[in-house]
Amino acid sequence: MNDAMLDALRTIAHGLIVSCQAPVDSPLHDPSVIAAIAQAAVNQGAVGVRIDTPTHISAVRQRVQVPIIGLWKQQIPGFSVYITPQFHHAAAVAEAGADIIAIDATLRDRPGGETVAGLIARIHAELGKPVMADVDTLAGAIGAVQAGADLIATTLYGYTEETQHLSPPGFNLLTELTQLPPPAICEGGIASPQMARRALDLGAYAVVVGTAITGIDAHVKAYQAVMNQ
Repeated sequence: MNDAMLDALRTIAHGLIVSCQAPVDSPLHDPSVIAAIAQAAVNQGAVGVRIDTPTHISAVRQRVQVPIIGLWKQQIPGFSVYITPQFHHAAAVAEAGADIIAIDATLRDRPGGETVAGLIARIHAELGKPVMADVDTLAGAIGAVQAGADLIATTLYGYTEETQHLSPPGFNLLTELTQLPPPAICEGGIASPQMARRALDLGAYAVVVGTAITGIDAHVKAYQAVMNQ
């Protein structure tokens, strides 16, 4: 692992990473707006941001110096994997300025016949970036560790066919992940500062919070649903 990769991982240790994303039909889904949200988060102490799409990553890169966890959500017909599913997506994310590349590292079938191990190896060798493996189960996490992932995250707990009956945050999964060699990241379902603190107390290397901080659309929709009953 090169110095830049190590620096990115050290910088996020024990801190808050804010996921700055918005629905595609929202006025917030604009590069300049996403960049402003990211800068606001960093101004208040966020140690990193998680950003979707090369366009948004590029805009955020111009506004912040903290590590960017980059990804590119792509729906590919016939496959459930959608977080940076193929190498060319990872390459575009790296080119846009991401410091860490997040990928779906579940055990599900992947487009193009690419394996998690093959994807991580290429990201390391050709892009020189550390990989954050988004997983849903312990089995997926073990596979990601064996494949060489640098970080393991609970991101997809509750969002896959195997775990759809479960509700994030995946504190049980987090506890299991802390027993594995790479740093464990808690992401998904963190709805309060107290929950983020609990994640750290359980051994999380860092905590990613998205909707609870940046999800204006989701919050207003929730208020409206209850108030209009």
